[in-house]
Amino acid sequence: MLLALAQWLAQDVRFFSVFNYITLRTVLAAMTALAISFVVGPAMIRKLTAYKIGQSVRSDGPQTHLVKAGTPTMGGALILVSIAITTLLWGDLSNHYVWLVLFTTLGFGVIGWVDDYRKVVHRNPKGLSARAKMGWQSIIALIVGVYLWNTATLPAQTELIVPFFKFWVFPLPAFLFIVLAYLVIVGTSNAVNLTDGLDGLAILPTVMVSSALAIFAYVAGNAVFSKYLGIPYIPGAGELAVFCSALAGAGLAFLWFNAYPAEVFMGDVGALALGAALGVVAVIVRQELVLFIMGGVFVVEAVSVMIQVASFKLTGKRVFRMAPLHHHYELKGWKETQVVVRFWIITMLLVLIGLATLKLR
Repeated sequence: MLLALAQWLAQDVRFFSVFNYITLRTVLAAMTALAISFVVGPAMIRKLTAYKIGQSVRSDGPQTHLVKAGTPTMGGALILVSIAITTLLWGDLSNHYVWLVLFTTLGFGVIGWVDDYRKVVHRNPKGLSARAKMGWQSIIALIVGVYLWNTATLPAQTELIVPFFKFWVFPLPAFLFIVLAYLVIVGTSNAVNLTDGLDGLAILPTVMVSSALAIFAYVAGNAVFSKYLGIPYIPGAGELAVFCSALAGAGLAFLWFNAYPAEVFMGDVGALALGAALGVVAVIVRQELVLFIMGGVFVVEAVSVMIQVASFKLTGKRVFRMAPLHHHYELKGWKETQVVVRFWIITMLLVLIGLATLKLR
């Protein structure tokens, strides 16, 4: 909206043409989302506390978590509101990718909100059934995959890019492209959700990965930079840098309240939505494998759960003391803050490796 206003004002006042630059709007998006979350955050936490929308804690988990019972949850709604408002303010609303990422993010957010609402308000420990949750996630992810395939105008928009290898590019048929999009979006969404088990554990890695994806989106949307760096040119993808920046800004502000000891948790409404957002951006800019690298912490957390479940069903034995993986290390004696900060450090290193793929080919 503000971009359209600036373009109209630029007809008479040349200064406003500066807002056409994606780089400026990307910075402004981060600052705007940060400001919205900081201003609204305290009031939201007070409301959640007043309505007794508190987190339940598993009795079979680390005993140090029992003090977290009753901490306000569903705070991820604040992140989503900040992202949506900021993207609508600074994004190019004529860009179909902007609407697609908003649709995906908010769609998964609604699924998470229903799940949280049933758990917290209706006191239903199961929340939304696993079948219903996966069903709705699948519908949204498949819609996105089909849409991206049908709107692709260049071969690069549907090719699988292998990082670190300049000429390893594989054209994907419709079925494989849609399946890949589905797996990346749904997989990332649930992986982030599984990671969100300690104060600040999921949100900062999400911010770091989103910031890196903003760089990939900007480069992919620029014909000169993408050609120089040897990555696919995706017309219009540059606008996703604004969205990713808004996500990073809102996430950093949320970390202020979510850092140990957390005043609020994001809940499924935030975790499912943010994971899906990372997934859909990676699919659009054709960096699914790079997302796999940068989101390595999310991947390992999800894999630890799958290994644990498979091992217990097949052998009756558990591989880890508790899954997801962060609980395993807690039960081994690591303090919560140690687990969180070490996982942050690992994510930072993985993000740097991911960014290195821009040049190392």
